[in-house]
Amino acid sequence: MSMTDPIADMLTRIRNALGAKHRRVDMPLSKLKVEIAKILKENHFIQDYKTLDGENGRPLLRVILKYAQSGQPVIRELQRVSTPGLRKYVGCSEIPRVRNGLGMAILSTSQGVMSDRQARQARTGGEILALIW
Repeated sequence: MSMTDPIADMLTRIRNALGAKHRRVDMPLSKLKVEIAKILKENHFIQDYKTLDGENGRPLLRVILKYAQSGQPVIRELQRVSTPGLRKYVGCSEIPRVRNGLGMAILSTSQGVMSDRQARQARTGGEILALIW
């Protein structure tokens, strides 16, 4: 059975793993999920990610989660913005500042998937996939 919203599934898996204090979380692999994981790693929200061959020959994306010295997760909240039923597009001047710059928006643009800072620097808008802080 196919998934309706794989990005929401990815964010939910990460949110649930953080709540259960897991060190890592596995999920089905897709190019978009790898791009999102890459942005999360570049912005120090996760420790690392890697692709694996899973059971039944299906590839997996493994995300190694990051915690502060106190044991609290680095990611406090993950929020899906644009959904398959309601897409949310913004121009470069309308890209939201998440928690006054402490958080990050992930956008899908014509130049690829990028963070809000990269999109502002490239002066491009796009679809807001998620907000993280």
